[in-house]
Amino acid sequence: CLPEAGDFRAQQCSAHNDVKYQGQFYEWIPISNDPDNPCSLKCQARGTALVVELAPKVLDGTRCYTESLDMCISGMCQIVGCDHQLGSTVKEDNCGVCNGDGSTCRLVRGQYKSHLSPNKLDDTVVAIPYGSRQVRLVLKGPDHLYLETKTLQGVKSENSLSSTGSFLMDNSSIDFQKFSDREILRISGPLTADFTIKIRYAGAADSSVQFIFYQPIIHQWRETDFFPCSASCGGGYQLTSAECFDLRSNKVVSDQYCHYYPENIKPKPKLQECNLDPCPASDGYKQIMPYDLYHPLPRWESTPWTACSGSCGGGVQSRSISCVEEDIQGHISPVEEWKCMYTPKMPVVQTCNIFDCPKWLAQEWSPCTVTCGQGLRYRVVLCMDHRGMHTGGCSPKTKPHIKEECIIPTPCYKPKEKLPVEAKLPWFKQAQELEEGTAVSEEPSFIPEAWSTCSVTCGVGIQVRLVKCQVLLSFSQSVADLPIDECEGPKPVSQRSCYSGPCSGEATEYTPEETELLYGSLQELDELYDWEYKGFTECSESCGGGVQKTVVSCLNKQTRETVDETLCVTSRRPPQLLKICSLDPCPPR
Repeated sequence: CLPEAGDFRAQQCSAHNDVKYQGQFYEWIPISNDPDNPCSLKCQARGTALVVELAPKVLDGTRCYTESLDMCISGMCQIVGCDHQLGSTVKEDNCGVCNGDGSTCRLVRGQYKSHLSPNKLDDTVVAIPYGSRQVRLVLKGPDHLYLETKTLQGVKSENSLSSTGSFLMDNSSIDFQKFSDREILRISGPLTADFTIKIRYAGAADSSVQFIFYQPIIHQWRETDFFPCSASCGGGYQLTSAECFDLRSNKVVSDQYCHYYPENIKPKPKLQECNLDPCPASDGYKQIMPYDLYHPLPRWESTPWTACSGSCGGGVQSRSISCVEEDIQGHISPVEEWKCMYTPKMPVVQTCNIFDCPKWLAQEWSPCTVTCGQGLRYRVVLCMDHRGMHTGGCSPKTKPHIKEECIIPTPCYKPKEKLPVEAKLPWFKQAQELEEGTAVSEEPSFIPEAWSTCSVTCGVGIQVRLVKCQVLLSFSQSVADLPIDECEGPKPVSQRSCYSGPCSGEATEYTPEETELLYGSLQELDELYDWEYKGFTECSESCGGGVQKTVVSCLNKQTRETVDETLCVTSRRPPQLLKICSLDPCPPR
């Protein structure tokens, strides 16, 4: 019904104003929303507490409840859907659309906390736009709510909300409850104006306001017609676009208004061919229209990917994407992105090098170097990449230690006669008897052997010597060789130049100092080359238990390339370890 028609139930009550009740005339107003009998005509005498059932049932078509479309038929409340069909269960969504999917509005919820300021008497809590529904605000604290409105025509009004009650403000029904410690505001909506909810400071304590409402999406994308064809003949293309449309003013507005709503997705342009008739062949060229600057179709172009932000463990690389068009001369120029939106835009960011970074892999500990008392045990620690290959790049700071002390709980006894003691690890040479005067201690240290004779009998040659990392095994008074990196401090040189006098035919004899200047110092081999683990061999057996051995290679420290083993110092070769493999039993024969 039209708003000016009035309330149907109120009309039925007022029809009894001319009829005496208990000998007196009354002005009757309706009593609505009776939960026990919503289809009886109960009315109240205005200005009194007198409530009377003036008819056992209201006229057909009267609403059962004020906030429902259900209506009374023959004194019974019948269900009515939002499509105004009797017996229909179709309902409005939260946006007020009958049988809608809720896509035309969005839920807004939030909280405001007041902060007292000597320079401010009030503050804005939230602005609720025209058309919003199911507004609810709860204020907790000493402050007070008040309203300001502005219609689409620019008319402003204000309400101080001084007392509990229901009232109209710009044709919007408002329900307000005021308590000593809180205030509650409800507006079913839809709002017929823009509402601004404000707070007026009233006490020394802060207040908080929680609010929730459904805000209509008043800006939506609208697809345009096709633009003119890119060519007048010979085949061209034309595209559509989309513009942001204000549903209230019926005007096109800036795109930013539509981008405000995350659920408001801009439609992709549509593409179609046009003017497919052949061009006249008189001049050998097709006729070009003034706007025919782009041929063939617009396309996305990208710059190369940037370098990955990480070498391993996951990084990011980016590139620039632009929409370009090519004219008939082959000149490429950038254009608006929407012209390329008929195809998906390429990603501008991607992950890279997501494989794990190299990390240290520690093998099993070797047996203890002694059979009684305190000794040492060793293990191989390799830097492995994500493919299981031996590589570099692991941080030396996080490398697990390769040596630790071990104790065998068996008492040691000094042997009656000095015999060589067998080392327990493959990289230990047979322990040698401690010789008088050898400066070997219980701490690993470099022990150089005697220099070899000069490599030449005249002129400048080379002398070499072995430099070992050795430790004194105190329980057996024997010396054991250790891996070279177990000794700390500078390693003594293992090679030097030597001069054996002038060769026949040389007129001049050189002093060692002159020889150094003449031939230059020789770089030590052990500064250029070193041993390194390269993993394990294949298992010696395919089942029933086999053995894998460590693979050791001689590497150039600068190029990391494998070189001939004669270039590495033999005494520095790391130990060879064994590990058991292929433990599954062999199938029966």
